[in-house]
Amino acid sequence: MATDLVAGVAIVSFLAAFWWDGVVVAVFALVLLGVTVPRVAGLSGVVQAATGATLILGAWAATLDWYVKVPGLDLLVHAVANGLLALVAVLVMVRYRAVAPLMSRLGAIIVTAGVGALLGVIWEVGEWFGYTYLNDAIGVGYDDTVGDLAAGTVGSALAGATLGAVAEDDDE
Repeated sequence: MATDLVAGVAIVSFLAAFWWDGVVVAVFALVLLGVTVPRVAGLSGVVQAATGATLILGAWAATLDWYVKVPGLDLLVHAVANGLLALVAVLVMVRYRAVAPLMSRLGAIIVTAGVGALLGVIWEVGEWFGYTYLNDAIGVGYDDTVGDLAAGTVGSALAGATLGAVAEDDDE
């Protein structure tokens, strides 16, 4: 139920994005991708709903300038979204045997944090590209980039710790 609601909100948000510019449409297209991958991969409803809701919140926060108006929201969203996306990526890789099942909490933390750091770098390069070539209103800068990367990596490490704890509990 929650997964269907989140998917519906993502679709409506994508359609609403057309009232803004192409950058906003692209951001919400990425949200749709972030909602679709966990669903198609058959991940748990909790992971699907949490990931989708966080991505929708993050996209609307960027669109409506909430990051400027609410101190700390940018770092919080980067930590949570990056952590969830890293978790999704690792679970998909495990499900499709691209990596071995994570047997220890430390292994889960290292792999998930590494994947999250890579996803964070890709996102920040995308922000730089958008700022440089598409719209100079996109917020970039040294402090923003480093803070986003740090928050995203910490969020991913916490997601890995959670994954490792769940994997250890399943082994018992």
